[in-house]
Amino acid sequence: MTAALVIAAHGTRDQAGEQVARALANRVAALLPDVDVSVGFVEISEPSIPDALTAALSLRDPDDLHAVVVPLMLGTGNHVRLDIPEFIDEVVEQFPGARIDYAPHLGPDPALFRAVVRRIDEAMDDWKREDTTLVLVGRGALVPEANADHVRLARMHFEQGRWRNVTPCFLQVTEPRLPEGLDRARDQGTKQILVIGHWLFPGRMRSWTSDQAHAWADANPGTHVRIGDVIGECDELAGVVIQRFRDMRPDHSLEGSPAYMSGLLLEDRKVLVVGGGHVTQRRIPTLLEAGAKVELVSPTATTKLTHLAKTGQIVWHRRPFEDSDLDGAWYVQATADDPRVNRRVADGAEARHTFCVRADDAWSGSAWTPATARLKGSTVAVLGNRDPMRSRALRDEIASKLSEDGAAGKAEEGSTDVS
Repeated sequence: MTAALVIAAHGTRDQAGEQVARALANRVAALLPDVDVSVGFVEISEPSIPDALTAALSLRDPDDLHAVVVPLMLGTGNHVRLDIPEFIDEVVEQFPGARIDYAPHLGPDPALFRAVVRRIDEAMDDWKREDTTLVLVGRGALVPEANADHVRLARMHFEQGRWRNVTPCFLQVTEPRLPEGLDRARDQGTKQILVIGHWLFPGRMRSWTSDQAHAWADANPGTHVRIGDVIGECDELAGVVIQRFRDMRPDHSLEGSPAYMSGLLLEDRKVLVVGGGHVTQRRIPTLLEAGAKVELVSPTATTKLTHLAKTGQIVWHRRPFEDSDLDGAWYVQATADDPRVNRRVADGAEARHTFCVRADDAWSGSAWTPATARLKGSTVAVLGNRDPMRSRALRDEIASKLSEDGAAGKAEEGSTDVS
């Protein structure tokens, strides 16, 4: 019997925020029809996490008291480290035979990064990033690691977003606060500032961000300020929650990967890739080296992918994905920025019994890509349990040890088991 899933949300006095949290739980439940999905709150809102856990376990067979708690938290603050574990311990005392697994917090998951970028694009409208400074607002925590994670996330936006600059700041506890962050952006000479709070749902954090940003803009009429929206109830967030839940399944706690290792001989065989972004840009060269006939489907593509198409190395269908694109494909990679497109690609491939890698939701595909290194005339591949950092580290360790014996090794850039 599949474990029950309890989503541990923060709780809020903002009715809209609570409704969005419940809507997310409903979305997750619709995507996991065989799982009992419920939501509990750390504070303010009802039911509490202990009450939600108690209700979930009470509905189960006494011989199968198993639940997974997924913290709906972006950072690793005291709620994640102290409060929720104490709630779990409280329920275990009531159900001595129960197994309650505690999943990692959401963190800087790539899917959530994409969701934030989508909110940024919506708020930017006609602004250009090279003319704009992004002010990324975090909650602020007593846990230094949580604050450091926020600063790291800001750096990721700077590296990947081609902004004029990116300034991290906080609303509570630590410095710099939002007004100071806005001052820094202004003092750097920018005339356009996009403020976006790294929040999941409407609530006090969003209201405070908006109030402080508007007050600052009124006092600085020479600088234009726009404000982005929260991540909200979306496919990306639901997908991350589901992934955290699936990663806690009993078979995933075993050593090794649940995937079956194999090698695909793709020479002169059609491989379909949907999506023209940087993930695709990293993966297509390896497919070409394997001799695959790569067909790319995407309305847009990076400069490097455009070059591959112009030089005849790939075939680029410059339009949205159509189900018929899958016809004749031996292997498929769904790497679009839109999870709805990736879902259509994966579903179509499944219907055709064609293996498909899904970049945004590994478990919703039928294949994963390993972390690889080439050395001694061979390819060493590490396929983990969807822990890309661990897979890369193990790959590098193996390559290093073999290289000590005189073998030159080359790690495949961007090749990991995240999908």
